[in-house]
Amino acid sequence: MAKQNRRRRTGRKPAAAPGLPIDAAWSGDRSQVADAIATVAFLAAQGDKNAIGRFAEQVAGAESGAGVQLAAQRIILRAFEFGWLPRDVHEAARRRVDEFAVSYLTDLMAEHRSDFSAESVDEIWQAQLDELGATVWWTSEHPHLDQWADRALLTREEALTAALTALALLVQLPKLEQIVALPGTRRQSATHHHVDEKTLGRVRGLLAKAESTSFAEEAETLSAKAQELMTKYAIDRALLDTQRTDPDLPAARRIWLETPYTDAKALLIDMVTRANRCRAIFAADWGFVTIVGDDPDLDAVEILSTSLLVQATRTMIDNATTEESRSRHYRKAYLTAYATRVGERLADAAEATIADSPDPTHLLPALATHRQRVDKAFATYFPTARTRGITIRSAEGWTAGTEAADRAHFGNP
Repeated sequence: MAKQNRRRRTGRKPAAAPGLPIDAAWSGDRSQVADAIATVAFLAAQGDKNAIGRFAEQVAGAESGAGVQLAAQRIILRAFEFGWLPRDVHEAARRRVDEFAVSYLTDLMAEHRSDFSAESVDEIWQAQLDELGATVWWTSEHPHLDQWADRALLTREEALTAALTALALLVQLPKLEQIVALPGTRRQSATHHHVDEKTLGRVRGLLAKAESTSFAEEAETLSAKAQELMTKYAIDRALLDTQRTDPDLPAARRIWLETPYTDAKALLIDMVTRANRCRAIFAADWGFVTIVGDDPDLDAVEILSTSLLVQATRTMIDNATTEESRSRHYRKAYLTAYATRVGERLADAAEATIADSPDPTHLLPALATHRQRVDKAFATYFPTARTRGITIRSAEGWTAGTEAADRAHFGNP
């Protein structure tokens, strides 16, 4: 109704997006349809807010499903070739488009995966699809768009609008580092070594209790024990690597952050990363941190940083008793100070643990070699990386954050 009223007031008719082969597209040639859809997605990505609506309204009754599918296959392949993983696509979509576009992208990624054998798909890639519940549930008898529209209870125009919105997002995605092999290109020898399930289970259990308890001393003890387990595991692995001719190569992962205060949260991850023999870099425009290191160390960073973010946010909110403590400046300063102080204490704990190790003579050279490999991998991924500071505008928030970090005990294991 609103669209019709605007048209009556302006006296203008809806115009097709420039360059679209609208009339020819519906002759049954799905390649022409796909070209038209790709053009619309590009126009929408470039800021033409009306391109999708105009297009969807004009062709809602046409047999465009096969063309949509072809265009989508081409565009999702480009996103993956640009270094985006299934979880990355999902997280970007969750922040920028509606639930229907997110659902469409999940199906699109499942369809892309179905073209490859299990042996040729990296385990991280597959695990991310499994987390999203991405499976091919539809049949080949009819275009996916039609079956998806029925399942989502959408009209054809609504379904086409959601699909085009999803594709417009994919067109906007910038080129990232290729941190996991594309489906179909995985080498048989490419494997990932993670923290063993027994240790991982104990660490997760300890941190879950630390996050849920309302007693600061208990949380300190539980977090310290979790750090102790991870540090001892890393030392044992480092000594074992000195006896191997094929030590693990550094890998990379992306950790997505929730708004607000993503720069302060990224700093916390960076501090945890440094204490666990890894490197990190923050993509501020999209809100994720890429961490580089051996798989077991990356496991430790993900688990510990996630827990500390929960603890920091909880204590910040619980202690918000004044107007100042509820302000954005205060909370950003609080989280930044928390991250800085926790980083210092984690680094001290790591150094003390190394000094107390049973074989420091062999451990120190092993850790130095490990550091060189991680630095080299980081420089390969990010040759133009640079450091950026964070502006703090609340001294009270900084003081409170530092004190909270001191209470998050990470003493010598």
